[in-house]
This record gives sequence, C-alpha cells and structure tokens, in this order.
Amino acid sequence: MAEVEIVVAHRERATLRVGEVFLKVDADRARADAEVEAMALAPVPTPRVLWRAPPVLALAALPGTALDSTASPAAWAAAGAAARALHDAPPPPWPGPSPEEIAARLDRECAWFAADDVLPADLLTRNRRLADTALRPWTPVFTHGDLQASHVFADGDAITGVLDWSEAAPGDALSDLATLTLGREERLADVLAGYDADVDTGLIHAWWSLRCLLVVRWLVEHGFDPRPEIAVLEARR
Repeated sequence: MAEVEIVVAHRERATLRVGEVFLKVDADRARADAEVEAMALAPVPTPRVLWRAPPVLALAALPGTALDSTASPAAWAAAGAAARALHDAPPPPWPGPSPEEIAARLDRECAWFAADDVLPADLLTRNRRLADTALRPWTPVFTHGDLQASHVFADGDAITGVLDWSEAAPGDALSDLATLTLGREERLADVLAGYDADVDTGLIHAWWSLRCLLVVRWLVEHGFDPRPEIAVLEARR
C-alpha cells in the first residue's frame, strides 16, 4: 500500500504524494485556477492533471529527479533552454507584480530585517543596494515565478517537467534565472549556456539579493529554515 508523503505544507497550501500522484491542496481558488491555466499555456513539460475537485488538484508524478548538485552540466543547460522557451512564449493574460509593487514589499521586509537585527546593518545596506538595481523597468515575459531547482525535474540530461506554477505571471526573465541558480552560483554558466541569450549577470546577482530579502521572513514565519538564503545575503560582501 502506498504511503502518504508530505512534500511541503504551510498555512497557504500543502502538497502530498501518494504513490505516483501528487495532491495539491490550495484554499485560494483563484490561485489554483491560474496554476492550471499556466500549465496549459506553458511551452515546456508540466505535470499531467489527473483530476480536480477544489481545493484539491491531482497531478501525475514526473519521471526523473529534481535538479541538484549531482545533475550534469548538460541537465542544467537544458533547464536554461527550458527557461528560454518559456520566456519566449506569450505571457499569461493576468497581471504580474510591477517593479513599484516589489519595491514597496522590499521596503517592508528590509524594515523587518533592521528591527530584528537579522543582518549586520552594513550587510543589509549592501544587499538592499544590490536589490534595488534589479527593480528597473523590464519587458514582461512568461515567468514561472518560483523556478527553484527543486521544481525542475530531469532524467539524465533531459528536462522531464517543471512543477509548481502557482506564482506564474508576466515578469522579469532574470528573476527566473536567479531563482533557478540561487545558492548554486557554480551552475550559472551552465544555465546561461542553455539559455543562449545575452544576459546581464550583475542583474542576476541583484535578483539573488532581492529574492532572499523578500522570502526570509516568510520562511521563518512558516517554519522553514532560512539559513541558505541568509548565507546568500552574507556572501554579497
């Protein structure tokens, strides 16, 4: 008999695995609707929808394993190529966050960092300065919105699918590339080789700082370990 595995769970949503089926429970019906539509629109492999009975979405498991430090350079390059295919596709028909909206959120998060002394003041200032450079005007593209390596599955050197499209929206292409390589700077060259476009790596570094500043408090409040993100911020000296 297959056992129930808790993949991830927090106050907003949860994902369970039962055999070869993933069950996503999301109390936000609009967000779940957008995820299903994003998977249908995305020009890259995504999990097959088996059935849906809100608030539950059942998805078929993807073959292969999530990208990690043992994946080949070719697999990381294939992930870059998949990101490029996504960014070249027409964006989904709903709005994404603007630079101004992200800047307002960044203000709130940096105030929290300062109030709780989470980082030395000089390091917070350094990362905030870097993060601000990412918030320039951009041409919105189809972004995954949370393109962590753990959401990208590969079998050998081939990408078999991309999970978790709940944050998909028009946005900055470099945010996806930064999320994919966050904490894995040694893989950036492989990803960019597959992406095959001129990319300002300085802006990817800026997005590393921005993403970490935005997510650390959420991780703490939802019971996750923020130390990897803190380490990225500490490395921006």
